[in-house]
Formats: sequence, C-alpha cells, structure tokens
Amino acid sequence: MLQTLLMVIHLIIGVGLIATVLLQPGRSAGISGAISGAGESLFGRQSGMDEFLSKITTYLAVAFMVLSVTIAVLL
Repeated sequence: MLQTLLMVIHLIIGVGLIATVLLQPGRSAGISGAISGAGESLFGRQSGMDEFLSKITTYLAVAFMVLSVTIAVLL
C-alpha cells in the first residue's frame, strides 16, 4: 500500500518536473544568448517567472531523487 502511494506521488512529481522543464525558455533565448551565455549576469537578473520556474524545477528534482532512492530501498 505504501509502495503504491509512493509510486503514484513519484509519477505526479515526474510529470510536473517534465512540465516545468519544458516551460522554461532555452539558453539561447533573447539577446543574452547571442553573446555565448554571458547574458544573465551581463544583462541583469532573470525575470520573475523564469526565477519561479527555476526554483520549482529544483524542488521537484530533489523530491524526485529522494523518492527514487526511497522506493529503491523499500523494494
């Protein structure tokens, strides 16, 4: 029962992680990408939505990895 619940949560987090990664703009987006990646530090900080998506992606990735290890240990 616990393993099934963890697998369902793992699936939901995986789909959420895929969605947040696909929603983020590419590295070469805008003028900042034209100058070989120096853009964000050169032209200022990220916009609010980009920063939010980056944080959500980080949290989901950590949760995905922790759940992966937990499920591997339980099985």
